[in-house]
Amino acid sequence: MMALFIVLWVLGQSEEIKKAIGGYFRDPVGFTAGGGTKIQIMKANPSTKIAPDIMNAIEKKRKEKLAFDKVGKQILAKIKENPRFKKMLGKQIKVEAVDEGLKIELLESLAEPFFSQSSPTLNPSSEKLVETIGSQLAQLNNKIVIDGFTDANKYSGSKTGYSNFELSADRANSARRALIRGGLREKQISGIRGHGANSLADPSHPFAAINRRISIIVEYSKVKK
Repeated sequence: MMALFIVLWVLGQSEEIKKAIGGYFRDPVGFTAGGGTKIQIMKANPSTKIAPDIMNAIEKKRKEKLAFDKVGKQILAKIKENPRFKKMLGKQIKVEAVDEGLKIELLESLAEPFFSQSSPTLNPSSEKLVETIGSQLAQLNNKIVIDGFTDANKYSGSKTGYSNFELSADRANSARRALIRGGLREKQISGIRGHGANSLADPSHPFAAINRRISIIVEYSKVKK
């Protein structure tokens, strides 16, 4: 209900305010060019009246944005300390703002896989990487969802009834355990999702290694109804 109120309120505002709010939520953690707290433009019109609960929701999201920005930059700094992973930034390791919050994504390549072939087991170096990410995310209190994805190749293991859905979910769980070893609190994990070959990163090349990936999403706090 609160989300509906916010939408209705935004629709009734001036174009200046709409642009301010749009810029704020499109770039909630400031990783893209031109980011920042553009929502401050709203102060330009003192006559604009905003319900306190809506302002509280916006202010809470602003504070979470700043916290996500700080932690995201710390994760990038930690990754850059490792020469092997530093060269993978932007290609196989991505830290970016999304509508849900902050997303850390690990995408495989033929040269740099994160998991053993057809296995849910993280490679030793990849395990350390995820543990490092967990140590930084432990600063936050937000809920976290971990998504696992595979390519379109059918699972070739010997387990009866075991498919890409099970493999992707097991890989997400492996990432969960590594995050917790790094310091993340178990109660922060709100969901583990195995997507199999659905939602391919590169639909035009369904068997490409880049489709095999793990997404760690730090979610904005839910607005109470």
